[in-house]
Amino acid sequence: MISVVGVKFKDAGKMYYFSPESLLTELGDNVIVETARGLEFGKVCQAKTEVEKSNLVAPLKKIVRIATEDDCRKHEENLAKKDETLRICQEKINEHELEMKLIDVEYTFDNSKVVFYFTADGRVDFRELVKDLASIFRMRIELRQIGVRDEAKMLGGVGNCGRGLCCNTWLRDFEPVSIKMAKVQNLSLNPTKISGICGRLMCCLKYENDIYNELRKGMPNVGERVKTPDGIGLVTDVNILENIVKIRTVQEEASAENDYEEKLGTDFYSYSKEEIKRLGKKIGRGSNKNNKKDDDISGPEAEELMKIQ
Repeated sequence: MISVVGVKFKDAGKMYYFSPESLLTELGDNVIVETARGLEFGKVCQAKTEVEKSNLVAPLKKIVRIATEDDCRKHEENLAKKDETLRICQEKINEHELEMKLIDVEYTFDNSKVVFYFTADGRVDFRELVKDLASIFRMRIELRQIGVRDEAKMLGGVGNCGRGLCCNTWLRDFEPVSIKMAKVQNLSLNPTKISGICGRLMCCLKYENDIYNELRKGMPNVGERVKTPDGIGLVTDVNILENIVKIRTVQEEASAENDYEEKLGTDFYSYSKEEIKRLGKKIGRGSNKNNKKDDDISGPEAEELMKIQ
């Protein structure tokens, strides 16, 4: 076991482990740490704790010192230079007529490097741009291309729920999100309703997915035949959260698909999934004639949904 301290460089950024050495750090302390790109200014977000060596990324960097007033002032100065730096870089991008969108800029704490973040549809030849920027700022220049999710994380905004974006306020890492999660939760597959401001599937689709998958076990699909205490029925609706399956009665002799529509009953019943027995067959309008999986999507709907994944 090794003693480590968790440090963040941004409020909603990742947490990294550093060795406290002999320093006595407390939660919320500003610290100067040693990183791969030099000294950086961060904040302690996890007090000293013990972790297994196998869980650490070697080599473990150390906390150099607790930030002084001069360190804090220097950090504020670096932040204050961002607007002017972005303006200059954008002018140079326009001069070179590059197809790229400038998002953010960061100075390393020791001012040895400045990092520009941008988005673009493809590869961008920015070699001449780097030369111009290096001659202006007199330091190492790094241009880093990021995705639209990272752009939203940096810029922030308000989501469909009316609250600040999760990625910008507290979410450390992006987790994979798929259309299947929206289907499991019985959400509308309208791209405008399940995509965030970044244009990709909303991260919050992942939050309740595990519990929906657990509750969905044993639930029949809409259009499936089931056996109920009142006879054979056709599933017309499924409420996963309330554990309710809505059934429309079917005459037992109506097993042939061609005469099924005429044999549907007029009575509807509701049961829990424990009260019914799945017959493993869909009939009528609910039948799966092409043997497609329930999660298969085709046609124009698929093309639109593929764009936001």
